[in-house]
Amino acid sequence: MSLNVKTFKKILIANRGEIAVRIIRTCRDMGIQTAAVYSQADADALHVKLADEAHDIGPAEALQSYLNIEKVLDTAERCGADAIHPGYGFLSENPEFAEMAESRGITFIGPSSSCIYKAKPKNRARQMMKMLNIPVTPGSDEEITDTGSQGLKKAREIAAEIGYPVVVKPSGAGGGIGITRAINQDELDKAVELASTRGRKAFGLSGFYIEKWLTGVKHVEFQVLADKFGHVVHLGDRDCSVQRRFQKLIEVAPCSLLPSFLRMKMGAAAIDVAMTLDYVGALTVEFFYIPGNGLKFYFNEINSRLQVEHGITELVTDFDLVKEQIKIAAGNPLGIKQDDIRMQRYAIECRINAEDPVRFIPSPGTIKKLYLPLGPGIRIDEGIYEGYSVPYQYDSLLMKLMSWGKTRDDAIARMKRALGEMRIEGVKTTVPLHRVVLEDEDFVSGKYTTELLCKKDILEKVMGRK
Repeated sequence: MSLNVKTFKKILIANRGEIAVRIIRTCRDMGIQTAAVYSQADADALHVKLADEAHDIGPAEALQSYLNIEKVLDTAERCGADAIHPGYGFLSENPEFAEMAESRGITFIGPSSSCIYKAKPKNRARQMMKMLNIPVTPGSDEEITDTGSQGLKKAREIAAEIGYPVVVKPSGAGGGIGITRAINQDELDKAVELASTRGRKAFGLSGFYIEKWLTGVKHVEFQVLADKFGHVVHLGDRDCSVQRRFQKLIEVAPCSLLPSFLRMKMGAAAIDVAMTLDYVGALTVEFFYIPGNGLKFYFNEINSRLQVEHGITELVTDFDLVKEQIKIAAGNPLGIKQDDIRMQRYAIECRINAEDPVRFIPSPGTIKKLYLPLGPGIRIDEGIYEGYSVPYQYDSLLMKLMSWGKTRDDAIARMKRALGEMRIEGVKTTVPLHRVVLEDEDFVSGKYTTELLCKKDILEKVMGRK
């Protein structure tokens, strides 16, 4: 790195799996030492093997290890880390974690704790959108923190007011975890219990909020970068509409059906959000867009962290988002203007999970054989290796397979080739599902919405390929 660029000596990565590996690799490129943390279930994980040093932080249960703020910060202090990268999930959007790191003189690679507090719980962001005249989906503007009878009563009142179907979202939600749809009161009661429990276990927050369930929408998000000097840019959009149970499975950058004027309008809205928050770092602002409904869109949520799908934005813009995060956190200016950013190609990401591709049930086990396809236009961010035992305690994401090309058709062709070459034996994976989706006429045309995987023939074709 240039001598006039501020940097860190050692970064502790408060995460696991492919995102920890991803951060380690960029740190190594930047000449920064890395310290990994791991639970006892992750002692043989790839991120543990690749980091300069690794530290055991406790049992497999996330609340006792990856979500244990004191253990993570104590480890950072003991190993001499001057910064912490939280990745995504776990503590990445926990304001108390950021605040406690700041109080110990450790840089949190992300927004300030005060900024996260403004956007947390996630329903607070809805209130901000209304202030900015950005439309939001009907729902609750206040977090429901009571998970007992009073909270359930309040949830029923809100659902009755906005009308079923509704979705119940954990206040700390990320990656679709704990989000549940309800079409009547009985389902609502179960959804509230699930969202509260999953939110507490995954994010350390049991509160929740309720929104109207929208159909026939595209899920479009904008990637934003902001530095400490008030410079804010967006790096374009991603179409995240291929989902199962609110979990994103395939993402495309950019969204091929987004009208140019609407792209400009949504991008400007995303920048307004960052400026209103006094945001510093990488931010994602998510929207719902209803094709054929004029230029109308709705705010969905803010993610005050790196996204799983950040890699496809890197591929289409040629910016390393993790590197930019680190440089910004160290006190460097962005050094880029909005006019410098061009979406030069198309890129696709397929999340390869250790799951049954039809029932979406986790499939932990040992990777007996592994062949990763390479070649032109392919990138792989992996967290596994041959002989690795996939634990059952955590998210089932094994790797992210990405392709890019000058056109969307080029990117699809390369992804189909890579999926056909990939071999993972020992666990079930979502590869058969991805292969079917990439051949679906709605996906190929770009006309699909978040209901794509509800098509009966898709799952029937997947069953034929298992």
